[in-house]
Amino acid sequence: MVPSAIRRKAGFKGGEDLEFKASSGVITIVRKLPVASDEYTPAQRQIIDARLTEARKGPYIGPFETADEAIKFVRKEIRNRKALKPK
Repeated sequence: MVPSAIRRKAGFKGGEDLEFKASSGVITIVRKLPVASDEYTPAQRQIIDARLTEARKGPYIGPFETADEAIKFVRKEIRNRKALKPK
């Protein structure tokens, strides 16, 4: 437990999860970062997981080695789509 005077000076609120790290005789106290499972309800997590599974199936393009390679691909796609568009 961190004394209230220290919590106030550091800007921590009561009930916050904190991490204590020790290195070379110095103790550092930091807020414990939330993980995804803390931020979503089980129902929300189920929807997210299902959508990620679908997204992994594709179609997707890349990865590209450089930004120029990605730009070249996008420009080619635009030309192809314009060519298919009825006039």
